[in-house]
Amino acid sequence: MNTQKGKLYLIPTTLGDNEPLLVLPLSVKKVIEELDYFIVENQKTARRFIKKITPKKSQPSLILKSIDKYADSLEVSTYLDVCENGVSVGLLSEAGVPAIADPGAEVVKLAHEKNIQVIPLVGPSSIILAMMASGMNGQSFTFNGYLPIDVSERKRSIKQLEKVSFDKNQSQIFIETPYRNDKMLTDLIASLSPKTDLCIAVDITLESEFIKTYTIEKWKNKIPDLKKRPAIFIIHKT
Repeated sequence: MNTQKGKLYLIPTTLGDNEPLLVLPLSVKKVIEELDYFIVENQKTARRFIKKITPKKSQPSLILKSIDKYADSLEVSTYLDVCENGVSVGLLSEAGVPAIADPGAEVVKLAHEKNIQVIPLVGPSSIILAMMASGMNGQSFTFNGYLPIDVSERKRSIKQLEKVSFDKNQSQIFIETPYRNDKMLTDLIASLSPKTDLCIAVDITLESEFIKTYTIEKWKNKIPDLKKRPAIFIIHKT
C-alpha cells in the first residue's frame, strides 16, 4: 500500500514576546497541534513558542531538528526523509515567517526537489509590515538584507541604494543587528540627501511599536533610541 507523502508547513511565529493569537491566525495553532516533527533555528525558543501557542501539546513527543549555523549540510539534507513515510514537517521561524530574512530556504528547496508539497501559513513579516506602513512605493521595492559592517563600505552601499531608488523609483529595504542600529542611523543621516525619505520601523506588532517616515532633514532633529530593538530601514529618493 502506498503511503501518501507528508507535507512541509512553513510556520510563522511572533515578532516579539506577545500573545501568539494576537498576530497569528487560528490555523497556525491548529497545524502545530497536528505536528510533532519540526525544523527550527533555535530549539529552546521553538519549544517555548510551541508551548505558548499549544499549552496542552506533549513536549516529550516533539522531534526538533536544527538549521542554525552549526548544522551539518549533509544532515540537513535528510531532515525531510520522514515525509516519505507520511510524516508532515513544520519549518518554524525564529521570528516572523520562515525563509524570508530567516534560515529555511534550503529546506524549502529540498522539499521541491523531493516533490513534497510546501504549504506557507499566514503570519507577520516585519519586512512587509514595514513596507505597508512606510508610505513608500509598494509597487516596486527591494529587500537588501544586511549592509556591510565596515563604515566606509556601508556608506558607499547607502549612497548606491539611494541612487538605485532614484533611478528606478524603487524603495530600498534593509536591516541591521539591533546593537548596531544607532550607528546605522548615524551613517544614514550622514550619507543620504536631505530630501530623501527614510522610514524606521521598530518593534513591529509590539506595544512599543514605532514606525515613522521623515526626510533625512527632519530626522536630524528627531533621533529615536533604537538600541537593541529589531528595526527595518527603508529609503526612497524621488
